[in-house]
Amino acid sequence: MSSSIRAAACALMLALLGTAAQAASPPHLRKQGSATQLIVDDQPFLLLGGELHNSSASSLAYLDKLWPTLKAAELNTVLAPVEWDQIEPVEGRFDFTVLDGVLKQARAHNTRVVLLWFGAWKNSMSTYVPAWVKKDARRFPRAITRAGVAQDILTPFGAETLKADTAAFRALLAHLRQTDTQHTALMIQVENEIGMLPEVRDYSAAANAAWRAQVPAALTAYLAAHRETLQPGVKAAWESRGARSGGTWAELFGDTIETEEMFQAWHYASFVEALASAGKAAYALPMYVNVALNRPGKRPGEYPSAGPLPHLFDIWKPGAPSIDVLAIDTYFPNFIHWAKQFKRPDNPLFVPEANHAERPDAGADAFYAIGEHDAFGFSPFAIDDIKNGDSSLPQAYRVLKQLAPVINQHQGSGKVRGFKAPMSYEGVVDAAPQQVRMGGYTLNVSFNAPWEKLQPSEVQNRGGLVIQTGDDEFVVAGKGLTIVFGSDDGAQVGIEQALEGTYVNGRWAEGRWMNGDQTHQGRHIGLDGNAFTIQRVKLYRYR
Repeated sequence: MSSSIRAAACALMLALLGTAAQAASPPHLRKQGSATQLIVDDQPFLLLGGELHNSSASSLAYLDKLWPTLKAAELNTVLAPVEWDQIEPVEGRFDFTVLDGVLKQARAHNTRVVLLWFGAWKNSMSTYVPAWVKKDARRFPRAITRAGVAQDILTPFGAETLKADTAAFRALLAHLRQTDTQHTALMIQVENEIGMLPEVRDYSAAANAAWRAQVPAALTAYLAAHRETLQPGVKAAWESRGARSGGTWAELFGDTIETEEMFQAWHYASFVEALASAGKAAYALPMYVNVALNRPGKRPGEYPSAGPLPHLFDIWKPGAPSIDVLAIDTYFPNFIHWAKQFKRPDNPLFVPEANHAERPDAGADAFYAIGEHDAFGFSPFAIDDIKNGDSSLPQAYRVLKQLAPVINQHQGSGKVRGFKAPMSYEGVVDAAPQQVRMGGYTLNVSFNAPWEKLQPSEVQNRGGLVIQTGDDEFVVAGKGLTIVFGSDDGAQVGIEQALEGTYVNGRWAEGRWMNGDQTHQGRHIGLDGNAFTIQRVKLYRYR
């Protein structure tokens, strides 16, 4: 074969491969049973991520030096900001050089990206808007406190602000659709941790006029249609006034601080909806908003008021229907308490910003969220700080990547459960054994073996998941779990076989046979307390 023929054949092959890549659907979300999965290149994708520090992706040279650390973390996705001030330094003139470089570097390292739009708001404030926005308070008005003091926070009632932010966001999505044919970018976060400070709401003239106006019919229609499942606070406020439509916010919900927070939440959500709908019209990537959580006993304004918190889901859902996920940012010890509230039939669990990546319990949190709540993704913050020392995340991700095909197959079927000892906000660990039923079996799960004497901090670093793969067969994975199997029909349950092993390209590769001391002579399944491991277990019954 001549060199020219070979060259032509190679060019044809590359063209065909490029066509195949482009033929795959863009990333999207798809229901499977009670779960929602992220679909990438037409296959379920378990997002094992890490969020960069806010400024790490603003310099390509700086980011390039981080890749050895990111790859050592075993993640498959990086969460990276896109700054409005960096892509539109001059109004109407867009520069995507840094964004394109981030995606190029990610492709070179076989890593996907979730983009975080730092537009009008980041951590409540408006510090990532371009200079031409910052310097023109007349065109782009600020939120005002009750005392009349302007804040460094753009008001959601500014028409020009909405127009400018929407134009930039639409341009970003249009650029991705045109240039990211490899589908490196999987999702996009719309704004960042929206919330009003230091007041419950904005008291600008435009905000006060909206406060006195009629409550939008779209909200009251939603409340009427979802009356049986409304959050208690919203339901009680609305029903106390007759559960009707028509009237101002105070007339329909009461003149309270809680109503003011609902009012502010509706207008934040409406602003976000305009961005999301315009962005999806350009390129329909999955979109989510994230939220800073509220501490116990704090009033709105003492925490970032009116973000997409669980008690405001019934405001955000009808206010921003183009948003696919209301996502949790969690830095508090009571991760389990919060994770439960973000998984709803109309809201899948996605954890884009969990407590810092170097924490020793990060891996257990990932196993719990994915196993118990069908989370399609988990990502701690400050992934660029991670080291091979105390963090459990790299080892946990290595095991979860092996398990991903099995998890994706069984998600949403009721055959996957996750386990972790709950911790209160004050840091008190509840190490009591947990019991679940799975396919005719009762599983009694504890976080230490009978002979272990563990400190609460050690228990907190343990967690795992169980997948029922057959009538009498289970995959058990994680760290430090001890599982005793019982039967719903009163029969005794024995362990026919317990095999330690790994999954290699989706195929099981068995390691040690664990039927002796490792199962305490057939009494239970025990996972190593010092490492994340996998066992395949087969049971039998006897009387």
